[in-house]
Amino acid sequence: MGQGRGSATMPLCLLFCLMMFLSPPGATLHRHGSRETKKRVKEAPVVSTVAPMSGDFAFDLYRALATAAPDQNIFFSPLSISASLAMLSLGARSDTKAQILEGLGLGPQAGSEQGLHNSFRQLLGELARPRKGLRLNLGHALFISPTVPVQDAFLSAVRTLYLADTFPAHFGDPAGAQKQINDYVAKQTEGKIVDLVKDLDSTEVMVMVNYIFFKAKWETSFDHKNTHKQDFHVTSETVVQVPMMKHKDLYYYFLDRSLSCRVVGVPYQGDATALFVLPSQGRMGRLENGLNEKTLRTWLKMSTKRQLELYLPKLSIEGSYQLEKVLPKLGINDIFTSHADLTGITNHSNIQVSEMVHEAVVEVDELGTKAAAATETVFTFRSAPVSSPKVILNRPFIMLIVENFTDILFLARSRLRILRLPLSLCPSPARALSPSVSKINKPQKN
Repeated sequence: MGQGRGSATMPLCLLFCLMMFLSPPGATLHRHGSRETKKRVKEAPVVSTVAPMSGDFAFDLYRALATAAPDQNIFFSPLSISASLAMLSLGARSDTKAQILEGLGLGPQAGSEQGLHNSFRQLLGELARPRKGLRLNLGHALFISPTVPVQDAFLSAVRTLYLADTFPAHFGDPAGAQKQINDYVAKQTEGKIVDLVKDLDSTEVMVMVNYIFFKAKWETSFDHKNTHKQDFHVTSETVVQVPMMKHKDLYYYFLDRSLSCRVVGVPYQGDATALFVLPSQGRMGRLENGLNEKTLRTWLKMSTKRQLELYLPKLSIEGSYQLEKVLPKLGINDIFTSHADLTGITNHSNIQVSEMVHEAVVEVDELGTKAAAATETVFTFRSAPVSSPKVILNRPFIMLIVENFTDILFLARSRLRILRLPLSLCPSPARALSPSVSKINKPQKN
């Protein structure tokens, strides 16, 4: 382990802001043309992105959050958190760097770290490409005290690899610095996050912001006239009424017998898909324990198009997490302690990340839809059954938002109180917001 660097520690104030405006994005599932219909289904281009992180990082983090809050909803962005950690690894050294990279699923082999950063650079460029009906943007910014000399190599790397903006911030005026950062975040998230940074003081030396913005429309719509109150079985004893959307259409579908669950892929415009995973009664624990990168690849590969009658609840889910308490469960410890070696960021040897907060909100409703013409597309099968099978998400389920087969943008578990009417009644697609904050401060005197 790395050695302590004196009795005084300069907490590094890294603020990771994540915001996402959602109708869930997703992965393009495996297409089976032989099962397609008289109407031609739009084929999404396959993007050759190399995943910037192991999918197992997302699921390991999910399990850590689920274990800490077994009866609560979960919603977070593995991509945002992994991007923040990857940026930190650029300035980390010795055991601190090794723990971050291992936590992200990278081994010690030569070139793996550079491959991680190059993959993020490629992904950032692809996320920014224009797509009809879908907007997705991942961005970063550093607010740095002029009194702290930051290594030129670190600044060059975050600007080149992560397209990060950098700004001087005078933390001697905490109120002014707080306004500066919050104004930036509000602009980047189109006013959806306006008060991310709180309680700055003059000990801060750096704030790092990470945000995600996502907005999409359903490829085929849920008619609000078909939305009615139905029972949602939180547990075998607890039942609540929720607004349940209904639509019959051609959806991606896979029955995973090994994990006793059904997977439904609901496509969006812009070649994106939301995955809804419904375990059999009493099998949520089995499903959660079986989540890994191999499982996700199986779902994406084996899903086929079939006509379903889908019942999907309108919902909003919130999540707020102190990652400095969660990431150590994944082996990322030193960065939050006096053992932190962040000398790749600054020559100061007594800095550490004192706080890393991640918050997220997602909403799903009928408004994340395509124009009316799309709803008129009719699909038939050569040997279609007379009646369409029903998939009713009326008990706790898991939602994944993935892209390019490998990049998990968001992960959610929907349980009881999580289900409620959307946070806003404005006419916009379902949306998700998620801010993350980390702090680095000056040394404290004994």
